[in-house]
Amino acid sequence: MEKASDRSGTEPDREPEPIKAIPLRRPGRWIAAIVVGLLLALFVNGARTNEAYRWDVYARYLFDARISAAAWNTIQLTILSMAIAIVLGVILAVMRLSPNPVLKAASWGYLWIFRGTPVYVQLVFWGLFPSIYKQLDLGIPFVHQFVHIDLQGINAAFLFAVIGLGLNEAAYMAEIVRAGVNSVAEGQTEASVALGMTWSQTMRRTVLPQAMRVIIPPTGNELISMLKTTSLVTAVPYSMELYGRARDISGANFQPIPLLMVAATWYLAITSLLMIGQFYLERYYSKGASRKLTARQLQALADAQGKPLVVEPGPETLPDTPGGERR
Repeated sequence: MEKASDRSGTEPDREPEPIKAIPLRRPGRWIAAIVVGLLLALFVNGARTNEAYRWDVYARYLFDARISAAAWNTIQLTILSMAIAIVLGVILAVMRLSPNPVLKAASWGYLWIFRGTPVYVQLVFWGLFPSIYKQLDLGIPFVHQFVHIDLQGINAAFLFAVIGLGLNEAAYMAEIVRAGVNSVAEGQTEASVALGMTWSQTMRRTVLPQAMRVIIPPTGNELISMLKTTSLVTAVPYSMELYGRARDISGANFQPIPLLMVAATWYLAITSLLMIGQFYLERYYSKGASRKLTARQLQALADAQGKPLVVEPGPETLPDTPGGERR
């Protein structure tokens, strides 16, 4: 007796042919690309032929030693200020989440003051700090002072700039950390406690790794914003950073436009590097959070099933996708 599959002439284990999808034509994209390309070409040509930009002066000062040193000072300001902001922000976030009403009120008051006043005003205040407090005494109150610091006799503009930027940014980092911790479900903490973990182990192994997926993106944005905010430290006053140095040079050669372009180029270069680092950090901490499989995961799944991996061309598919075959 013949089987039904044999009579029909088809094989029971034969896989269906893959569907060949033809992408839709989108003429609007081409039209928009042409319009944007024309506008960009007009802008570039106008900037190239405009004598006000003084591209010769721009090229002469782009890698000037004074500008390079100022860029390094800007990077130091950014890193030190963000280090203070992250450490203090975590402490403020813990205080804000604490059941202790005194700690919670103190944290809320700090955030209210530093988020409610402009950063430029705060930097001006730190510039006037030696005039307000002429001497700083460290020791036992009303008993004995061990150290006397004459604030008017020291040149600590860089230090006050770092403190001013760090204290202001800490208020924003506290809210970022608090939002990241609150984004983790309470069941994760309960499960960790049920497994016998202490509070520190729960935070380090369960809560923080999951909260980093929420904390990293805004922290990267704040780091980039901090880099640009360093241009305001002239209010301290501290003029050895990138914008202040470019302004001083332009005041000597009366060429403000090319020197501003030089400063903007350095800001763009440093910001681009920070954006690349932020991208890889976000991708690292977002593992397992997306249902969309990566090319490597698809390759591993295909290898496990013993089937070839076929990658159909699409707007988000690159020709060099690992393990893929173009069709």
